[in-house]
Amino acid sequence: MSTHAPIVVQKFGGTSVGSVERIQAVADRVVQTREAGNDVIVVVSAMGDHTDDLLAMAQRITELPEPRELDMLLTAGERITMSLLGIALNARGCKAASYTGSQAGIITDTQHGAAKIQEIRPKRILEALEAGNVVILAGFQGLSHEYEITTLGRGGSDLTAVAMAGAVGAEVCEIYTDVDGVYTADPRVVPTARKVERISYDEMLELAAAGAKVLQPRSVEVARRMGVPLHVRTSFDEHDGTWITEGSEMEGVLISGVALDADEAKVTIDAVPDRPGMAARIFKAIAAEGINVDMIVQNVSHQGTTDMSFTAPRADLPRLQGVLDALTHEIGAERFTVDDDIAKISLVGAGMKSHPGVAADMFDVLASEAINIEMISTSPIRVSCVIRREDGERAVRAVHTRFGLDSAPG
Repeated sequence: MSTHAPIVVQKFGGTSVGSVERIQAVADRVVQTREAGNDVIVVVSAMGDHTDDLLAMAQRITELPEPRELDMLLTAGERITMSLLGIALNARGCKAASYTGSQAGIITDTQHGAAKIQEIRPKRILEALEAGNVVILAGFQGLSHEYEITTLGRGGSDLTAVAMAGAVGAEVCEIYTDVDGVYTADPRVVPTARKVERISYDEMLELAAAGAKVLQPRSVEVARRMGVPLHVRTSFDEHDGTWITEGSEMEGVLISGVALDADEAKVTIDAVPDRPGMAARIFKAIAAEGINVDMIVQNVSHQGTTDMSFTAPRADLPRLQGVLDALTHEIGAERFTVDDDIAKISLVGAGMKSHPGVAADMFDVLASEAINIEMISTSPIRVSCVIRREDGERAVRAVHTRFGLDSAPG
């Protein structure tokens, strides 16, 4: 292997390839990376909001489109981008070949709309590199064991890029986006947020899972497992962005960032019979639908019943309601209610492990802003609170300031 050029995987999101002009700019950057002596694999998303437009068309026909056909439809977006980029590179005299997820050997399970990658067979990709090509891959898609086209869920192009980088032993996986790195909070909500130079996989995983939109959580998980260094940077200039690697070098940094997730809903099932196995039945039925549940709170039992609340993505509500209609009846619970007017604010930092007062300080800030906390969950490096959605942005700014994350003015 040592005689080969280092492999760099570059992933370009929807905004970076949003127009023919931007695709031309991406082609220039790829040529540059190639001329610097690297073998290049480029993973692309659909142009701009193309995937959303396709989804909207399907939903004008029916609220719950047939999952197999929906995957067929949605994978069209990336095919358009990959072939246009291939055309742009070849027109520059840079040999390039584009491949769909199935051609690239990305093998998934059979869960349409949220498939998990089970293995990657990169033989064809390595042969194409060997033949002197820049390889372009359609992100967000794969092929199931049953030879069906699948999609990997929201942000799935990140996953394609990281998994392929791991499979071919790439030096680095560069994630190009419309922001120039990972920030201590969303700069659109907190103008004083700072760019983080380096962050550990664990911290990034918590931030991504808590709603920071920069990277798909599953992609960070795969990067950590396969030891792929990630570099999040902007496609609009040459500056370094944020490096995500094993173990943060920022010893002594208490908090890495604050994230807000306004895309979840809270579901409460009232009067669940308080017997062993009830929680298992409820959450197995939800998991069978491929729905991820986040926070779970069970209240103290009264007269043999208990209330159970949990949060889940708002996008999954139509399917979730179908499951719960049947389930509440089946287990003899009273009813379920859905509150989709919540937001989750999370504070993340590896330094929390050795600082016991962080959660108390966070609750204190929210109290001083007269913001009520409805649910709490923690991990060794994260504290999350569910609050009203309209309080979300105010809460993020207050917490960001209290923990000293604001950048110095000027």
